[in-house]
Order: sequence, then C-alpha cells, then structure tokens
Amino acid sequence: MKSALMVWGASSGAGKSLLATALCRWAARQGLDVAPFKAQNMSNNARVVPAPDGAWGEIGAAQYFQALAARVTPTVDMNPVLLKPEGDVASQVVLHGRVDAALSRQPWRERSAALAAAARASFDRLAARHELLVIEGAGSPAEINLAPQDYVNLGTARWARAAGRLRAWLVADIDRGGAFAHLHGTWALLPDDLRAHLQGFVLNKFRGDAALLAPGPQRLQQLTGVRVLGVLPMRRDHGLPEEDGVYAAPSAADGPRVAIVAGPHASNVDEFQPLAHACRLRWARTAAELEDADWLILPGSKQVSGDLAWLRSHGLDRAILRHAHAGRRVLGVCGGLQLLGRVLDDPEGVDGQAHGPLRGLGLLPLATRYAQPKRLIAAPVCFGALRPPWDALSGLRVPAYEIRNGSSIARASAEAALHADNGDAIGWQAGSVLGVYAHGLFEAPAVMRALLGAAVPTLDASLDTLADLLQDHMDPGALHSLLP
Repeated sequence: MKSALMVWGASSGAGKSLLATALCRWAARQGLDVAPFKAQNMSNNARVVPAPDGAWGEIGAAQYFQALAARVTPTVDMNPVLLKPEGDVASQVVLHGRVDAALSRQPWRERSAALAAAARASFDRLAARHELLVIEGAGSPAEINLAPQDYVNLGTARWARAAGRLRAWLVADIDRGGAFAHLHGTWALLPDDLRAHLQGFVLNKFRGDAALLAPGPQRLQQLTGVRVLGVLPMRRDHGLPEEDGVYAAPSAADGPRVAIVAGPHASNVDEFQPLAHACRLRWARTAAELEDADWLILPGSKQVSGDLAWLRSHGLDRAILRHAHAGRRVLGVCGGLQLLGRVLDDPEGVDGQAHGPLRGLGLLPLATRYAQPKRLIAAPVCFGALRPPWDALSGLRVPAYEIRNGSSIARASAEAALHADNGDAIGWQAGSVLGVYAHGLFEAPAVMRALLGAAVPTLDASLDTLADLLQDHMDPGALHSLLP
C-alpha cells in the first residue's frame, strides 16, 4: 500500500459510506488499484462473499458495494468484523465472515482486543495487495469515552500511517444543522497524533446555493487550519441502498403499490431498493398501511419469532391474511418465507429466545426448524414453472445469495417454485403467495423486466453517478492528491 484515505464522520449517518463508495469508483476510473476497508461495521444488511478458506462469509452491504465501485472482488477482509444487532443491548459477532458465538456472548470492552487483532490481520493483507485503501470509519472518531478501544477510527488510522501515507477527510451532514460545530468539535477532540493527518472537511447533503455558506467555511479554516474540500448536494436518487435500514428515497409516481412490512428485526432490506424505480414503495408498520397495497413483501428478519409476535400485537397478521385471501401478491424473502409457513420451531434458541413449535401465518405449507450452522452461499437460482400471478418468473435463472439459519420442510401439497444451483427447493408458491430463501432477486434486471416491465439503472451506472458527484463538487486538487 502506498497511501490510504480515511473517511471519518462527524456523526453516524453523515455520509461516510456513500463518500467512500464514490471515492472507490473515482479512484478506479483513474486506473488506481484501490480497495475499501472498514474494520467493524454494525448492520443487519449483509452480502455473501468469498472467505480465505475457499468457502463463503458475510460482510456489511456497504463494503460489498464499495468493492464493486473499486472494481475488485469483495472479500471478508474488507469488513473483518460485522456486528448484527439482535436487540438494544446485544449483537451477533461475525468475524472474518463467520459467526463467532463465544465473542458474541462477551461484553463489548472485553472482546475489543480480539476484534482489533482480527481486523489488523485483514488490514495487513489488503495493504499488501493494493495501492490505495479507502478506509471508512464508524460513527465518530471523537467518541472520547470509547477512544481506548476505538480500533475502527483511531486504530485503523494508525495502522494506515505505519503502512504508508495517510490522509483523512471528515464529513458532516449539513442538512441536520450544526455541521460547523460538529466539524470543529470533532477536530478539537481528535487525538493529537492524528489531527495533523486531517486534510479537509466535506459538507454533505446540502440543499440550496453553496455560496450562502460563506463565511462559514472560511471561519472554520481560521479556527482549525483545515479547509472545506467540497460541498456535496443532497441526492436521494443516487441508486444505492441506505446502509442501516429503510430508506427514504423517492419512489416512482406510478406502478404497483408495494408495501414492505418493516418489523423491528427486519434485515437485508437494502435488496428492495431497485423497486423504488418502478413502484410506489412504502414501508409499513401498521395494518392501515397495508390495506390498499397491490403487493406485500415480508423481508428477511434477524429474529423471526420476534417479528411474528410484533405482527400479531399490531394486527398486521390479519391484514396480511386478508390481502392473501383476496388473491393479491404476497412475497416472503428468507425470514419472511418462514413467517408465511405453518410452524416455527427453535428448541436451541438459534433465532433468539428458545421456543417450541409456534404457529406461523399459515399461508405456505412449510415447517421451519432452526439450527446451526448458518447457511451462506452466493450462486445462481432458477425459477420453475410458476402459476399466476408469479408466472412471469417461470424459467428465469438469476444471481442470488442466501444468509440464513433454519431449514424448511415442505408438505406434499407444496409447489416448489425456486431451486438452488444444486437442485434443492428454496422457494414455494401457494396461489398468490410466494416464499423464497434467495436474496437479491430484484437486483437482477431479468426479474424487474418480468414482473414490472421495468429497466432500472444498473448498479455500475449508479456508482459512476457517485463518482461524477465528486468530480463536480470536490476540490480537484484534493482528489488528485490521491494519485501516486
């Protein structure tokens, strides 16, 4: 590694992930050998990528998209530690792509040294293979209560400094207000040995005339000695999913009304972002929000039994049943498929609290039992001969991935609708209800054309749009300083 660019944020949600993604694509377009790195991510949106042993592992979706932006193959080293929240005070620890149950049980401070060592090993491997690393921080580097254990912002920056030339940018969300205070305060609280590496500030999500910011940037430079390198405009239609959950991007003005049931443990919801280009998309948390929908989607779930209880406590279960009995489309993906079945059984507490057989929604003739290990695979899947209203999918073979605990046994009356590459059934249909274990189907252009007659922007085009945004709104000298 010759150099690294550290992307810090003045807060969570400031825009670190999108800025790092844009930088990866910009650098790749300049012919640089660039790769992304984030030592630790916290998200229930994950992707399946190759692991060092030749099997499969999972990383945060943001680093997956950053790798594609960099035009390199995503690997577990790009996000060696993934924390998948299981509640307000607990997370599943995924280390180098695999669940580590022992570390998941340890308190945060006690496990941080082991996590940092694993992250350092991944960093060293990436640094040995690539010319430039674009490193995304987490939260803020100025969390002084966490500084002794902060290997994600502070530790990683020191590893990069030891390996080559380090620059850092600090981004703030100006749409929230208080951006200048956030930037100044973060600068002031940075450790002395890292503050000198801060090359510039970035103001993100600005709406209006950037000239109206004066004299704020000039005054900030007088106080800190650090320039504002760019003012990025608010872009809700960038085409990439939000990292940490449901997104507020505008949806299409017409097309079918699609309601995605946003339970408290919903996961991998980023895969539905392409629907916003062709559907009137909404996130539903009440039964009333389901009533006029043409489609209902039950997404993946980090705790299916918890989401089942939530559905029932809010009356959404009855609304879903009414929708299905009226012959309107219902799609369940992974945990959503399991919810649609007749029985959920988790005697070992793999999915959350241990429980015996629970009654599901009963719309698919399936019984699901949870057990380790987690199934991780990225491989093509093939639809069989489906009946209306899903018949347009018949015969399609598309890329997909699976991330799940639990397997479902279908009764003899079940109609297999989707098969894995090895021929196993991983999807079933009952009338207007379809359940699949495959994630990422709407990212396949063939699926969007078949179901919606829609051609959506390609992922590659969206990544180029982000790079264009940097080209148009960042200081050219700051960008070109990344070149060797």
